Amino acid sequence: MATLGGATPSSQNSTEIDSLARFAVEEHNKKENALLEFAKVVKAKEQVVAGTMHHLTVEVIDAGAKKLYEAKVWVKPWLNFKELQEFKPAGDSA
Repeated sequence: MATLGGATPSSQNSTEIDSLARFAVEEHNKKENALLEFAKVVKAKEQVVAGTMHHLTVEVIDAGAKKLYEAKVWVKPWLNFKELQEFKPAGDSA
């Protein structure tokens, strides 16, 4: 389990992380009218806040090209709450 306030590595191969990454791509597509397609999770960390902030590096397909994005998804399972906080090109290269 993650320590309060600090981000720690989490398994990028878990079903939960995969689901959160897909959610992040879908939410980004809705907000930005984009057509990114989820490919895989490259890296995953989690941070305990008021719930858990998942820091994900996600590989997507954009018009046939592989690209990396960084996403932050905030989850409070006891409230059935899940929100995309940030979704940006990895390394701020946009």
